[in-house]
Amino acid sequence: MAECPFCSIALGLSDTKPVAESEHSVAFEDLYPLSSGHTLIIPRRHEADLFQLDKEERADAWILVDTVQQLLVGRLSPDGFNIGVNVSETAGQTVEHAHIHLVPRFHGDVEDPRGGIRWVIPDKAPYWD
Repeated sequence: MAECPFCSIALGLSDTKPVAESEHSVAFEDLYPLSSGHTLIIPRRHEADLFQLDKEERADAWILVDTVQQLLVGRLSPDGFNIGVNVSETAGQTVEHAHIHLVPRFHGDVEDPRGGIRWVIPDKAPYWD
């Protein structure tokens, strides 16, 4: 855990300031944002796998997702959102601390947004062709 960059944020030992907090979770702006307002929601307890959190921790994280979504609507007025979770290296997880990406989307931010999250496997994304 000493090497986990998210644990230092969850414990308040980092210069990264939370945008919102709850009993079991912390939300902060992604250091490498996909869009303005891209926020990560993490459990305070170190656990790499979101599915290994207990039900109370998982529910708390999703409630904080709702809270942050409302903050972003008020601050940025996005036209939509993507929500993403990578569980394991095979699925693209690069920080071994469970986290939920909340990504505000804006009209025109990409040429064709159809398929959204399906683009994690590009050959299968355009199912409408």
